Amino acid sequence: MINNLDTKALPVHVGIIMDGNGRWAQKRSLPRTAGHKEGLEAAKRIVKKAAELGIKYVTLYTFSTENWKRTQEEVGFLMNLIKLHLRAEYEFYKKNGIRIKHIGNIQALPEDVRKEMISAEKETENFNTTTVVLAINYGGRDEIARAVKKMIAGQLVSDTVEQQIPLCFDFPELPDADLIIRTGGEKRLSNFLMWHSAYSELEFSDTLWPDYTPEEFTEALQHFQMRNRRFGAVTDVNNEVRG
Repeated sequence: MINNLDTKALPVHVGIIMDGNGRWAQKRSLPRTAGHKEGLEAAKRIVKKAAELGIKYVTLYTFSTENWKRTQEEVGFLMNLIKLHLRAEYEFYKKNGIRIKHIGNIQALPEDVRKEMISAEKETENFNTTTVVLAINYGGRDEIARAVKKMIAGQLVSDTVEQQIPLCFDFPELPDADLIIRTGGEKRLSNFLMWHSAYSELEFSDTLWPDYTPEEFTEALQHFQMRNRRFGAVTDVNNEVRG
């Protein structure tokens, strides 16, 4: 037990929508790119805390399929930030036992970014404390659509579709998200982990992502542990879940 946090009842998979970088910068009369740089530092702090606690999977909504609509300057900065971060943070991954994986349509990314992503996955494949899944050029609907295309091409048996679709996802081993956190004050999923979030607990924070702290992350985990997860069942008078 750490500060009222039951370390034996942690979520296995936490998804995070890191919202508010641009507004953080605008509040300080800085370019939006400054918010993204500060947001990267916030991500490292939260990932480090997750690894310390032993959370197995953390998925970071890094760049969505809709983010291409932003200015060419901002998109270019984000692509370069991703590329340089993957290259420069190996010692951080090694020290904290972090394995890097990705989900999203990697084929539509610039070749240099794609190469760095593949390299980061290869270099960290034997680290086993926490798997950090970078959702880059990712959309939940897009992932499902691409999985269905793979399934059809593979001529899989249709009467087990619900079990087979996840096998065609970008990272088939990724479990459903137990908890999804969104910062920045908005209260929606924005096409994030649409399949994996069917029974996720949701936590919304007004804090802009660059200001999000490990303490607030821990508080979100505490809120998660206070919830009664029934997965469509009901709870009887003895607090036992039944169908």
